[in-house]
Amino acid sequence: MSDAAVGRTLDVRRVLAWSSWDWGSAAFNAVIVTFIFSVYLTDAVGSDLPGPVSASTWLGISIAAASLVLAVLAPVMGQRSDAGGRRKWSLVLLTSSVIAIMAALFFVKDDYSYLWLGLVLLAVGTVLFELAQVPYFAMLRQVSTPDTVGWVSGIGWGAGYLGGIALLLICFFGFVTGDGGLLGLSTDEGFNIRMVAVLAAVWFAVFALPVFLTVPELPAEASPLQKTSFVDSYRQLFVELRHMWHHERPTLVFLGASALFRDGLAGVFTFGAVIAVSVYGFEADTVILFGVAANVVAAAGAIVAGRIDDRTGPRAVIVFSLVAMLGAGFALLFVSGSTMFWIFGLILCVFVGPAQSASRTYLIRLTPVGKEGQIFGLYAMTGRAVSFLSPALFALAVFVGGDDRWGIIGIMLVLGAGLAALFAVPAHVEDRARSQ
Repeated sequence: MSDAAVGRTLDVRRVLAWSSWDWGSAAFNAVIVTFIFSVYLTDAVGSDLPGPVSASTWLGISIAAASLVLAVLAPVMGQRSDAGGRRKWSLVLLTSSVIAIMAALFFVKDDYSYLWLGLVLLAVGTVLFELAQVPYFAMLRQVSTPDTVGWVSGIGWGAGYLGGIALLLICFFGFVTGDGGLLGLSTDEGFNIRMVAVLAAVWFAVFALPVFLTVPELPAEASPLQKTSFVDSYRQLFVELRHMWHHERPTLVFLGASALFRDGLAGVFTFGAVIAVSVYGFEADTVILFGVAANVVAAAGAIVAGRIDDRTGPRAVIVFSLVAMLGAGFALLFVSGSTMFWIFGLILCVFVGPAQSASRTYLIRLTPVGKEGQIFGLYAMTGRAVSFLSPALFALAVFVGGDDRWGIIGIMLVLGAGLAALFAVPAHVEDRARSQ
């Protein structure tokens, strides 16, 4: 088996190059999808959209459509990136496509007639970005050793959090705050926000380059999968799923469990700001400060827990993280005031990074060599399949309780369900990489 398929010695240069992609990719997640450009689409471009359907509703519909497309494509695209030594090529092609989409957002002017262009670009970009993560995650085994996979994963995840915060601060102060930011850019037709999209594209391109130049391609012989037509790939996928059901069932069980608790982890960041303002009295500027602190502690947690992952196994890290988050969430139900939210909110966030990173390493340890792309494709698919749970249960809990504080219970239910499902996975993680 080639060292390119399973790392035998740790090459720090490759680790940093691989982590650099995580740092750069935060430009899409943090700037485009979460904090700046999606808000620009709904609050500016589509603010005066005629008709009964709001811009926010159309945004939700477009992202839901993207999720459906992703669920169909991800497993097969991952499988095909494994077969024939095309993993890095897949990452290059998909990353370049995302960067092009981000740059094209510059043409979305502050006029509702441009809303449809923005929504289509955002939806297509979301699909391509999630597909790009499949070969990127699969590369984890190529840049780590069996004894350092947790640490390397934690570094990558931490880099993603810190990269997102660094770029957000640059964008906020340089382009957004006040009248066109410190750079004094024109705000006519949303020019300053459109330039944010261009900066985000350049940021991603620069920090994606190291992994393309440093990490070698997967050798064709490293994968047991065969290159087939696209239609035949689905037939092969169903054959593989039947095989996994009979011979690798813990992997399938973990995919289901991780889909649940990953949705709960996403819910913490998605609804945290809403709860901070409506329940604990945060001001808008305080929310931004809390967001920075939350991402920093999540990054630190992921890096530190990576070392623990390598010593105790990822399952212990995930279980401890989820239990700690449930405890902090329970406390938030009974405390009041911004100080208490700073304390227990940051406790929640410090364990998000470890749970996310250890989930990635758990799957690597369960996956046979050469099938990483296919399995991480299923990882993406299952995650999207349940991505409605946290928003739905949050909304239901708020409706029943009559207060946003009750939304915490909705998120805790998803985290608790993921934790319960995780106990159905055998306690001992078979690290196949150790036996190669």
